[in-house]
Amino acid sequence: MSGTGPAARPGAAELERAFGDPWDPANPVGHAATVAADERDEVVAGGERLLDAYGLGAEFVPVELGGRLDRLDRLVEVVRTVFRRDPALGLGYGAASFIAAVNVWSSGSDEQRRRLADLLLGGGRVATLYHELEHGNDLAGAAFAARPQADGTLRLHGHKEVVSNAERAGAMVVFARTSDAPGSRSHTQLLLEKDGLPADRYRYRPRFPSVGMRGVRLGGIEFDDCPVGPETVVGRLGQGVENAFRSFQITRTALPAMATPILDTGLRTTLRFVRSRRLYGGHAGDLPLVRRTVAEAFTDLLVCDAVATTGTRAVHLLPGATALYSPAVKYLVSKRLMDAMDRLSVVLGAHFYLREGEFAIFQKQLRDLQVVGFGHAARVVCLSTVLPQLPGAARRAARAGGTPALLSRIGAPLPPLDFGRLALAATGPDELATVPARMAEELAGSTDHRALAGLAAVFAAEAERVRVEASALAPRDLAVGGPADALEIAARWTTVVAAACCLTTWRDNRDGGDPFLADPLWAEAALTRLLGGTGRGDGRLPPERAEPLYRALLDRDDAGLGFDLARRELPG
Repeated sequence: MSGTGPAARPGAAELERAFGDPWDPANPVGHAATVAADERDEVVAGGERLLDAYGLGAEFVPVELGGRLDRLDRLVEVVRTVFRRDPALGLGYGAASFIAAVNVWSSGSDEQRRRLADLLLGGGRVATLYHELEHGNDLAGAAFAARPQADGTLRLHGHKEVVSNAERAGAMVVFARTSDAPGSRSHTQLLLEKDGLPADRYRYRPRFPSVGMRGVRLGGIEFDDCPVGPETVVGRLGQGVENAFRSFQITRTALPAMATPILDTGLRTTLRFVRSRRLYGGHAGDLPLVRRTVAEAFTDLLVCDAVATTGTRAVHLLPGATALYSPAVKYLVSKRLMDAMDRLSVVLGAHFYLREGEFAIFQKQLRDLQVVGFGHAARVVCLSTVLPQLPGAARRAARAGGTPALLSRIGAPLPPLDFGRLALAATGPDELATVPARMAEELAGSTDHRALAGLAAVFAAEAERVRVEASALAPRDLAVGGPADALEIAARWTTVVAAACCLTTWRDNRDGGDPFLADPLWAEAALTRLLGGTGRGDGRLPPERAEPLYRALLDRDDAGLGFDLARRELPG
């Protein structure tokens, strides 16, 4: 299954079939085996062997280096298959390596890229050494040092913590301080291969126990005057923050998108419960409140998928704005996924925290999902990244000419993934913020789309309010530690972006042959849910929207189809 040519390469469908029916208790990589492994703080062993056979490492390597990575949306589709079954396997086996590798693909030398590609294609792993617990998400405060020497070598001192696969990785991308001077040019990234390091100059720190992602080997590593050569520098000395911010545009988009099937599994588990649980002479699924809660969680999944689909395609089609959109994807998707799972846990009642039995996979997925919200970058950090870019985006709003054709079309062709086109801050106009107004105008007068046009108009008005308020922000409001009201403007802007993504997803897929995507019902429900972020509604679905969505969910469940926008066939 390791062919690398576009015509021969495997994909998500092959990987889904290899994983088999997750509800089969005899499946060695099914839910029962996954939960049992989690209780041992492990990932299911058969899962790693399955991914070895598939050659998952090739998915993280660009095609020009012998891998399969040419489209971010395709990579997300493949890795979602793993997260659907076990998020710890998805992060620990694959996504953690992707987080590290993107830095090298975007900023490394030809030799570094080749050597890392060989490692991943051979089944190896690469770790990212960013975190120091005393500094949290403050990259500029990182104290781990790589001291330049007169002969061009560097000496490593200090420790890194909460590292995925610290011991198992064959290589590491290390974020290190190379100057004591203040400012953003005091840190550098290094690519270290362990077989080239003196064994007596580094040691591993004990593994960190965790509530979620218990199968991910989170450890630490400490260096003591460890010498490394100048060829380990990724890019140039002092370019570490720049490298990291460029790579974050990819990973803050891709990782939440990869995690959306956690909610799919949560919904599927909840449906199994409410369709079998007897209450008041019927089933729990007969209760209107239960049906509405499940329908709203289904709608939230569609919102997250629309944002993720548009965000991953925007990396290719709108690279000048990706610095603005990628933190919005991370903030929006992670928050909505967690809120939806929390509401589903109320439907499950006492069953949601049981760690054995048919529904035990829910509590594991719920715990693992929490890491998506703060791992890699906390949600407030994402808003802090958005905020200083909003005034410029507001000033450039008049230049917006409309989103690219088929921006949100599922599976439509894309130009190659070009890391070099990613800017450190958004330089292009904010195309997505203008979508609600354009769609409201386009749909005006259509009797079939009157409700959707009205909802689009609400978000058009919200977009204009955000634009005016962002334009009025003073420089002191944009700094870290500024007023909370300023961050609230950034949060409201992300809600406008989410509404825009739902509108473009409906627009770009309504002629694709899927009656569900063509029906404005789901888009109306999505925007209704998002009203809760504008202060113009509570986000609850009325019966005329909730009930048909609940029935559509049951139909998909019976047919073995995914609950996301693509609704592909799934085993079991």
